[in-house]
Amino acid sequence: METLVSSWFKDQSLPENYVFPPETRPGEAIVPVSKNIPIIDLGKSVVGHDHRNNTVQQILNAAQKFGFFQVNNHGVSERQNDYSKDPRKGCSLYTSSYNYDNEEIHFWRDNLRHPSHPLDEVIHRDVVGTYSVEVRSLSLRILDLICEGLGLQPGYFGDEFTNVQLLLVNHYPPCPNPSLTLGLSKHSDPNLITILLQGEVNGLQVFKDGQWIGVEPLPSAFVDNIGYQFQVISNGKLRSAEHRAVTNSRNARTTIVTFINPSFSRIIEPAKALVNECKPPLYRAFRYGEFLNTYKAVKGDTEAALKPYKLD
Repeated sequence: METLVSSWFKDQSLPENYVFPPETRPGEAIVPVSKNIPIIDLGKSVVGHDHRNNTVQQILNAAQKFGFFQVNNHGVSERQNDYSKDPRKGCSLYTSSYNYDNEEIHFWRDNLRHPSHPLDEVIHRDVVGTYSVEVRSLSLRILDLICEGLGLQPGYFGDEFTNVQLLLVNHYPPCPNPSLTLGLSKHSDPNLITILLQGEVNGLQVFKDGQWIGVEPLPSAFVDNIGYQFQVISNGKLRSAEHRAVTNSRNARTTIVTFINPSFSRIIEPAKALVNECKPPLYRAFRYGEFLNTYKAVKGDTEAALKPYKLD
């Protein structure tokens, strides 16, 4: 395993293999924090029909306009999460990405990857188990609210749509020159939906209307974003937004990300209820595993990832 950035970043200049090409550098990494990305109180979805309908519409509007939103009063307990450096049994700790040896440019981050559903007999099960179960419950709750807004049957995203869950812990140490590198480059998520606990340090940015905007860190709130699979299933009603992670020179930033994924063999296609003569399908049917191969081949390029699956 390559040496973690966390072990050598102090008193170092930025190594050449962490410097991004000029066209992809963040430049001024600090951008305005947007107050427009919706913050939705999920507690109101259980106190009455009108409140629930309002919550459904807030989530749907956010998913259509931004592809991102934040939720509070979500029911996930606050807890301290500790992780050890043991790569056995499905858990792995690495720097930059799993593809480090083949990268020309590295990301300024260290990363722990852990399967979190099904848990099975994996290392750290006791540590991440309760957290993962609660976040899974939150994600299914949000999916049901979106289903309601789209007019899909409750529980539409059960079974093979959501049966693979991955937990990722990203640690971004202070960086000697944040304007030249990235913690994570511009991309859209390949999965169904992503749930992020981003901590209290700025770093998440969303590309909206031709510019980067910061997502305000809110204590105990979760950031939710729509993945490519949801864009396809919704027949383009919802959007998977491009986003990135920038660094800073003063404060370390640690985020906990939960990816909700279909099984590799699951057929992905626009939901039948969202397709008719007036609204024909925008995408052909494909297996999720097929899409992942495309996504990896094009290195997350937003236009190229979905292009083979678009219908004329």
